[in-house]
Amino acid sequence: MPCDYRLKKEKDFNLVFNKGKRLYSNNLTVLYFASDCIKAGYAVSKKHGGSVKRNKIKRLLRESFRSFTPDIRQNFFFVFIPKVSDDYSLDRFRESMGYLFKKGGILK
Repeated sequence: MPCDYRLKKEKDFNLVFNKGKRLYSNNLTVLYFASDCIKAGYAVSKKHGGSVKRNKIKRLLRESFRSFTPDIRQNFFFVFIPKVSDDYSLDRFRESMGYLFKKGGILK
């Protein structure tokens, strides 16, 4: 992949939020839009807690996404939005991402 994996620009986030498709699970919502490379952004609101907790959630989401990148069949921009919960774990996010990617036909 020639691109950096992080979705950083506001215009890219707006593109995904306005024109992207949405998939839902119990723990996660993913928005995706076809592009020229694979990039992912994470939208974790203040409803999830303080900055330490929000950053932990983003780290868990990043690691979960990293495990799926070799199996993604096409280039997309992704935005992951976790649902508010008492417990956040790597296994729950991986399970939800796998379910959503299979549901959307994103995996090879």
